[in-house]
Amino acid sequence: MKRLVILGGGTAGTMMANKLRKALSKKDWNITLVDKEPVHYYQPGFLFIPFGAYSEDDVVKPKRNFFPKGVEVVFAEIDRIEPEQNKVLLKGDKEIAYDYLIVATGTDIRPDEVEGMTGPLWHKSIFDFYTLEGSTALAEFLDDWEGGRLVLNIAEMPIKCPVAPLEFLFLADDYFKKKGIRDKVDITLATPLPGAFTKPVASSILGDSLRKRNINVEADFAIGEVNNEEKKIVSWDEREIPFDLLVTIPTNMGSEAIKRSGMGDEFNYIPTDKHTLQSKNWDNIFVIGDATDLPASKAGSVAHFEGDILFENFMDVINGGEPSASFDGHANCFIESGDGKGFLIDFNYDTEPLPGKFPLPGIGPFSLLEETAINHWGKLIFKWIYWNALVKGRELPIDSHMSMTGKKKPKELINQ
Repeated sequence: MKRLVILGGGTAGTMMANKLRKALSKKDWNITLVDKEPVHYYQPGFLFIPFGAYSEDDVVKPKRNFFPKGVEVVFAEIDRIEPEQNKVLLKGDKEIAYDYLIVATGTDIRPDEVEGMTGPLWHKSIFDFYTLEGSTALAEFLDDWEGGRLVLNIAEMPIKCPVAPLEFLFLADDYFKKKGIRDKVDITLATPLPGAFTKPVASSILGDSLRKRNINVEADFAIGEVNNEEKKIVSWDEREIPFDLLVTIPTNMGSEAIKRSGMGDEFNYIPTDKHTLQSKNWDNIFVIGDATDLPASKAGSVAHFEGDILFENFMDVINGGEPSASFDGHANCFIESGDGKGFLIDFNYDTEPLPGKFPLPGIGPFSLLEETAINHWGKLIFKWIYWNALVKGRELPIDSHMSMTGKKKPKELINQ
């Protein structure tokens, strides 16, 4: 009997367990999924908790609700992978052998990577919203806050869901307006990027939206330390930004198990073929989602599109062939902008987010890089889709390959 081991029971790992259990014969294939936590987090929902729109019940469910029958589930912490021996070692001296391995160990925030970040003000005046603990603590803080200097800082790229910091700022602006204290809050985005986003067209449009909301952008800000006593962040080039409330998107890093295995880069991400999703170093190892070093967004939509490609290539390989499917870096993200509206972006490795209609040209119903109410509803509906279809590995009506249909290239890009 062949042995497939999937490491990680988050979005990507659960999705692949569902897809492959349906496709692989139970008498010929044993599938084992390993994860250290029994609960599944709907991470896009963390963003809404600080503003009172979602509660813990909206974003937390038992993982076993989403695992298919016929998959052996082991809740344990991974110590390391020994790829040359085709085995995974778990804490407690247990080991699992495999013929094929899918690594979906994700990425975590590492506030300890910035000096002073986890000092005396951590979860008192300094908060993240990339964890349930950070989001709920920030919600309690904002409920009583009467205003001051709010600074949102991105420590370094890459990060999970690159648009989430912008969403937070848009929602914060809307939240403070509704509380009647927007005039008492100074909001600044301190980012290591040269603008609001990683791509020029989107950066221009989204940056303009920030300016209209009187949100300052401190670009090219590479944070060096957090001064807890003086309540300020200091960049490596010695720029200083004072704060009363610091919302941080800390350094994101892959699993420490990948580091212990000697399989990752400096961020513990595994070198992965950006088209086939095979490990660059081991043919019987595939990598998906945030665990990869791909130059693609670390977002749920990317894991979904990767899943379709990985499934095809996995089936090719186990049947003696070469991977035939190619991932193009497709990402599709709704961006909440407050007041019941939102943006939508759709892009891949080669094509940046562009204006237009999605998915039907001239019809939509969604508008790309345009602030609309239907985009807001698309974001909200996605939660139902996530719980009921995406993690269960079901087919969704969006092609895994990005299409140029409905997109409009701005004049300044036509000859590029």
